[in-house]
This record gives sequence, structure tokens and C-alpha cells, in this order.
Amino acid sequence: MDRRKFLSASALSAVGAGIAAPTIARAQDTFNWRMTNSYGPTAPFYTVGPGSPTDMIEKIRIMSGGRLNIQHFAAGELIPAFEGFDAVQQGVVEMNASNSYFWSGNVFAAQYFTTVPFGMSFMGHMAWLFHGGGLELWQEVYEPFGLVAFPMNSTGVQMTGWFREPIQELSQLNGLRMRIPGLAGRVYASLGVDTRLLPGGEIFPALERGVIDAAEFVGPYQDRALGLHQAAKFYHTSGWHEPATTGELLISKAAWDSLPEDLQMIVRQASQAACLESLTWSDAVNGPALTDLVTNHGVTAAPLPSDVVSALREATLDTLETEANASEITRKVHDSYFAFKADHDGWARISEVSWFKDILEM
Repeated sequence: MDRRKFLSASALSAVGAGIAAPTIARAQDTFNWRMTNSYGPTAPFYTVGPGSPTDMIEKIRIMSGGRLNIQHFAAGELIPAFEGFDAVQQGVVEMNASNSYFWSGNVFAAQYFTTVPFGMSFMGHMAWLFHGGGLELWQEVYEPFGLVAFPMNSTGVQMTGWFREPIQELSQLNGLRMRIPGLAGRVYASLGVDTRLLPGGEIFPALERGVIDAAEFVGPYQDRALGLHQAAKFYHTSGWHEPATTGELLISKAAWDSLPEDLQMIVRQASQAACLESLTWSDAVNGPALTDLVTNHGVTAAPLPSDVVSALREATLDTLETEANASEITRKVHDSYFAFKADHDGWARISEVSWFKDILEM
């Protein structure tokens, strides 16, 4: 049998066996996608390094055998930092790496998938996403926009931020100009803070020139990389605002549906693995970075006063309840998150919290 007859017979045999020839061909198709990013080209964690988008892209390429290739564009290289949502929705690119709380102007409920002030830790947040219905709600929130999303990294708990003057009493928040995104920005605003949303690359010059009085970014390692300690020396702790900051892999649903099942699974597993790798990397580098900032750069690290934290907690509850009452989908996400949190808190108190208190006494 010559080659053409053999291939023809093979295709007919496949169809006769219930295996469609087009399915086999589709499974071998090569996909060339583009990913934009809300962060700059050298940003640790958010662009480069373990668990970063570029690291995940390379792993997807290897695991797919080169069938899914993704070209990465940092903030400003193809589109401005905060236009990823629109770019993916409009089909300009297939993917975007960012945080969902940047899209509050599109849909308020999106913010819950990044983190919630005074909310759950990394463990609780991921448990809600993967086993408490959070991931399904994420897809429901984005379905009207023709988008799907997955968690792709996590910083864990963050620092309150950098302040040109230390916060010693609540009245100092009134009129304070601060770079702060997400739900925490709404909370601060309710207490009189003039909140600003700035891309990472614009934070240092704004803080250095006094355009803003305070800035929140991530934690010791990434903050040091931006040079924020050169513009402000007071570094407040207490990650009330972002206890489990989770990155977002945003994908066009049309593009997602075009992928065969095995490539979809590779993307899912690569993004999930990036969550653990990025978190463990953050925990590994933040301790030494904080020691360096305090020991070698004259930084004062101190918690916010308890009465300020109490006021922030009360304002958080009021803000969340007000926003949940304003939108049916926000109410649905809000209730799911806090119902899961109530159960998780009970376990956390007798596991993580009690264990942590024990080790601090050693």
C-alpha cells in the first residue's frame, strides 16, 4: 500500500472507531498568544523570577511541547499598565497578568478574588477559590465580559506601606495622599485619605517628590527593589488591607475555548503551581530584605496603632456591606467569601493561630 492510500485508510479507520480525524489534528495545532502585564519588565515576582508570569510562560511552552507559545509584554510595551482588562475583552491580546482589584471600575466584585481587607490568609483564600466555590464565582463574574480567569501567584500577607511621617493617631489619615489600590483604597477614602492608583514604576518618583505622602506596594523585597526606602523611612506593618494578595491570569474566553483540553489543563496547572512557587519565594526573600532595610538603611518598621487598626476594621465592614448591597453579583461573592471565612476561622484559631503563638514563645 502506498503512503497516500495508507494515510487515507488510517483516517477512515479512526472515524470508524469513533475517533474524529479533525480532533486528532486539532490536538496537534500550535497556538501563538500574547500576554500583557500591569507591571514593568524587571519587576520581581510580577514579571520575572520564580512563579512569575514569564516563568509560567516558559513552563507552559515546555509542558506543551511548544504547542502553546506566549509572547509577554510588560506594562507600557504594548498597552498602558491598567488597560489589560479591555485589551483581552476586545481581542487585542489573548491574556493579561495583573490583579483583579484593578478592574473595580468594570465590576466591583472582581476585587474579592485578589484579597479582602481583614480577610483570610493565603491558605484560607486559596481554599475558598479551589474548594469553596470562589473560582466558579470568578468565572461567573467575568462571563458577561467574555473572559475567564485563574489565580496565578500570591504574595501572601503584605506590609501596610511607606510613610513620610509615622502614623501615630487616626486624625493623621484625614487628607493623607496615599497610593493604594483595591478595596483598601475605598476603606482609606472613607476615613479621609486622598487615595491614588499608580503603576509600580510611578510610585517612587511620586513619593520622593512629595506628590504623595505614603505608598503601599507589596513587601520588603519588592519594595526595596523599587527604592521606596529612599523616599520614606517609616514602614508600617499589619497586612490588614491585603492578607493574601493573589495575582490574576486573565484570558479571552473565545481564545480559551479554542484550546484543546490538554492545553487547557496545562495552563490551569501551571498557574496553580505558580501560586505556591511565588508564595514560597516571597516568604524566602522578605525576611532578609526587612532585616537589611532596618539594619542598613535606617528604616523604622512598626505596627499601626491599635486604635487606627480598629477604625480601619470598622470602616472595612461598613464599606463591604454598602458595596454588597449595591450589586447582586457583589452580594453573591461577598456572602460566599464570608460564609467560607466563618468556617475557616474556627479551624484557623485552633490550628495556625495557636501554633504560631507557640513558636513565638520559643
